[in-house]
Amino acid sequence: MVTGLSSVTTVMLHRGRRFQLAQAQMAEVSLVLEPETPSDAEAILRLNERVFGPGRFVRTAYRLRETTPPDPGLSFVARVGTLLVGANAMTPIVIGETRALLLGPLIVEPVFRSQGIGEALVAASLEAARAAGASLVLLVGDESYYARAGFKRVPPGRVTLPGPVDPQRLLYCELQPGAFDGVAGKARGA
Repeated sequence: MVTGLSSVTTVMLHRGRRFQLAQAQMAEVSLVLEPETPSDAEAILRLNERVFGPGRFVRTAYRLRETTPPDPGLSFVARVGTLLVGANAMTPIVIGETRALLLGPLIVEPVFRSQGIGEALVAASLEAARAAGASLVLLVGDESYYARAGFKRVPPGRVTLPGPVDPQRLLYCELQPGAFDGVAGKARGA
């Protein structure tokens, strides 16, 4: 559990215009992280729609997720009270002949961003994956953000995805030392 979300700005949309309503202090509001359950699916879908919109389906990482469901024991949701404010998924993949996991999408309700929720979700998934015996995690994302969790840029040409991806955004994290040594090839759903 993470506590101490400091503040939230409430924004109202009216006829396409944004209005800041209040800066509400939220001292000691509890953030609860828990494994994703089937009953979370609808709320996660709606959050994903709000955060990424319909264009998310053309992204290369989504192509990997089309054939393989995420592992619910490694995928987490974040709640403030009963409100689902964040989620992430870990999907089993194979890179060449090496088993790995694909982290993402990582989604946080915009009003709750910059409060450590995304980092907490990533840490929970990496910890659960390590405990389950996984050794390697791949993702497409910002290196400056994910480096804090131990992700590094994949050397150019080592891993290919089923569609275009900015090579500077293709990252890996070794959960076991040396797990990325010798890994190369096409990534696909497991």
